[in-house]
Amino acid sequence: MLGTVIITAGGIGKRMGGTIPKQFLPLQGKPILLHTLENFHRYDSSLQLIITLPSDWISYWEELLLNHQCAIPHQVVIGGEERFHSIQLALEHCRGAFVAVHDGVRPLVSHETIKRCFTALEHSKSVIPVLSLKDSLRFVDASGSKIADRTAFKLVHTPQCFDATILKEAYQTSYQSGMTDDASVLERLGIQPYLVESNEENIKITTNSDLCIADAFLQQMNAS
Repeated sequence: MLGTVIITAGGIGKRMGGTIPKQFLPLQGKPILLHTLENFHRYDSSLQLIITLPSDWISYWEELLLNHQCAIPHQVVIGGEERFHSIQLALEHCRGAFVAVHDGVRPLVSHETIKRCFTALEHSKSVIPVLSLKDSLRFVDASGSKIADRTAFKLVHTPQCFDATILKEAYQTSYQSGMTDDASVLERLGIQPYLVESNEENIKITTNSDLCIADAFLQQMNAS
């Protein structure tokens, strides 16, 4: 069954600082986004791969591909104002029976996590990978703070995976501020996501500290 992966890289990385969007920053000599692209291609070379990018940085991406001699087949779609709009635009090009949406700056998602997500689609229309929390939590409001039950919360990762028809239907709506990820868009249709386990290395690189952690993870993975 043909599947599509939308790799979202439409942001400019304000939290990282600097002049280059975070998805292009080098991780062990290779752009973060290229690591992500290669990872999904290694998992299954038949996947349709789509990348959303800011229009001003598409030529830069093309130069990076030439410099790193990357010929992995993929389509580039110009990103929209919000992540929501980028997905809307990318969905117009999806040919797969299912669609996975993945953050371009999560280069270390394991093939085991991807497989768990794809396999779960056999019995669910919406699947997301999550991790349990390790740290204690406190709920804060105007009256102060109190301890919260961490077992009632999960960290949400990507790829978030969906039946293509349902996802396209969900994205026919207009953007609202509460739509923080794709599963939240489907929830407005009454579709609850099925949760599967993610891998700890599947971090989202948004700060310089994250980049250092990812580098350490990658070194460990390459050594094993």
